[in-house]
Amino acid sequence: MTTLSTSLPGGSWTMGDLVLTRFGFGVMQLAGPGVMGPPADRDGALAVLREAVDLGITHIDTSGAYGPKVTNELIREALHPYPGQLHIGTKVGATRDAAGGWPVARRPADVRRQVQDDLDTLGLEVLDLVYLRLGDASGPQPGSLAEPFETLVELQRQGLVRHLGVSNATAEQVAEARSIAPVVAVQNVYNLAHRTDDELIDDLAAAGIAYVPFFPLGGFSPLQSAALSAVADRTGSSPMSVALAWLLQRSPNVLLIPGTSSVAHLRENVAGAGLQLSDDDLAELDRIGR
Repeated sequence: MTTLSTSLPGGSWTMGDLVLTRFGFGVMQLAGPGVMGPPADRDGALAVLREAVDLGITHIDTSGAYGPKVTNELIREALHPYPGQLHIGTKVGATRDAAGGWPVARRPADVRRQVQDDLDTLGLEVLDLVYLRLGDASGPQPGSLAEPFETLVELQRQGLVRHLGVSNATAEQVAEARSIAPVVAVQNVYNLAHRTDDELIDDLAAAGIAYVPFFPLGGFSPLQSAALSAVADRTGSSPMSVALAWLLQRSPNVLLIPGTSSVAHLRENVAGAGLQLSDDDLAELDRIGR
């Protein structure tokens, strides 16, 4: 692992042969309501993607299940042919149904189809990073990931995938994946109020593996929200800025993928994540999740 400097908050993280800005962009919010169908403002969605690249972001997170395929279509329309420094991570292991559900799709044939669909929709010959999405909409669930993960390893050997990750995973599943093949990133729910993965983050940092939290400002109780707002007020910033800055300062292997459908909000998130929290701020924030 090597941490490099960049104008974006947090610098960069080297992941094998990829250099990703620690401040990335997650595209889920660019799909329609319930992450189904097209966005209400297609031109606005394309503008956000182009602004992300203009700001220097080299790490975009997506999934063929968003829309489905909608966000990948937007990425291709906005950014193809892709800049050489831009890297796209995607997720397989779930699909969508007509009711907007996220049915599991982790049989070998499902995994192969989703990888090929992502290649075709994004207009790529190889995917930089593919996460195996585990669990369900309620969170991680126990169980072996061997069969679908070994399918991804096979696709990696075929040259269709560069690097592998796991998402919505338990610590035991992360360990199982690492026993099968190198894992470069783990993507789970984590924020100030939900600290289940504290030990996992530290273990991954020691191994040079990235941790990519999602829902950076989700699920706070009123008391926790009040504590976050107090720090935000004291620092003259927003709760989201404080939450993003705390994540970047939590550990050097934490990479952010906050999403938005607004160019102005994207710029605010980038600026806010550069907030430097004091030791007193960090101590007060750490108490939220304890």
